[in-house]
Amino acid sequence: MAKAFASQGDMSEKTITFDEIGEGLWAFTAEGDPNSGVIIGDESVMIVEAQATPRLANMVIEKVRTVTDKPISHVVLTHYHAVRVLGASAYKADQIIMSDVARAMVVERGQEDWDSEFQRFPRLFEGHESIPGLTYPTTTFSDSMTVYLGNRRIDIKHIGRAHTAGDAVIHVPDQNVMFTGDIVEDHSACYCGDGYFGDWGGTLDRIKAYDVDAIAPGRGDALVGREAVDRAIESTWDFVDSTFKPAQRVAMKGGSLKDAWDAVRASCDPKFKDYAIYEHCLPFNVSRAYDEARGIWHPRIWTDKRDLEMWEQLQG
Repeated sequence: MAKAFASQGDMSEKTITFDEIGEGLWAFTAEGDPNSGVIIGDESVMIVEAQATPRLANMVIEKVRTVTDKPISHVVLTHYHAVRVLGASAYKADQIIMSDVARAMVVERGQEDWDSEFQRFPRLFEGHESIPGLTYPTTTFSDSMTVYLGNRRIDIKHIGRAHTAGDAVIHVPDQNVMFTGDIVEDHSACYCGDGYFGDWGGTLDRIKAYDVDAIAPGRGDALVGREAVDRAIESTWDFVDSTFKPAQRVAMKGGSLKDAWDAVRASCDPKFKDYAIYEHCLPFNVSRAYDEARGIWHPRIWTDKRDLEMWEQLQG
């Protein structure tokens, strides 16, 4: 029997957790599925990451209503990927915030990304009929912006490329807590298919320089305490490095994508095979690493057709 592509065979519901990671700051996590963050201000609430569909967004809203009845005024999207943004309409927020670059990527490749991710991860798109269309921001920023929810200050910044070209992080100074999106993961594979291997480590270093007390990562458990934060940053660094270097060596020798696949598996399987969505991410990660090593700096657009062509090539 042919091996299932990406996460097409993953149809089991995940257990949701909702952890307070600072006063009025919450992490919505689900065993390696995409996380969301909640920031409660004096009079309203900010959501970080919208989820893939209004159905999933409503699960976040249900958790929010267990801790506050304040209205949701802002949704911040750390990047453009469909599994992060297409549930935004459920929150009925006045403002949807992205970086300038993230918005440009919605314009450039948003529909292709939606079509691609829909076939890769069907469980996350249950209830997709209620998605009204691509999610566009009402507000964008270039390098940074600050939002005040009453007296609570929230800094939203683009501090470097990593998971995508337009990644944002959200820092709440009064609790020294950060929401990193998929720049940092915990016991979950990084999806690098639209990433920048050469920049990712430097972006992680800039996050580490904040010396935060807690992080809500893109996937995996909430990270509370400096030890947990440092461990996840270092693990993410190792994952990215362990993926790129073997693919780079193969590319420099003129080897094939399949050769790079074998080399990355040999490097990563012993350390990361038990990570959430590891098998899902691996073909996209290898393909992007192989491209970047050959000088293709801007990630190529994934389409449902390109996905399957790549998968057939790797399966021989």
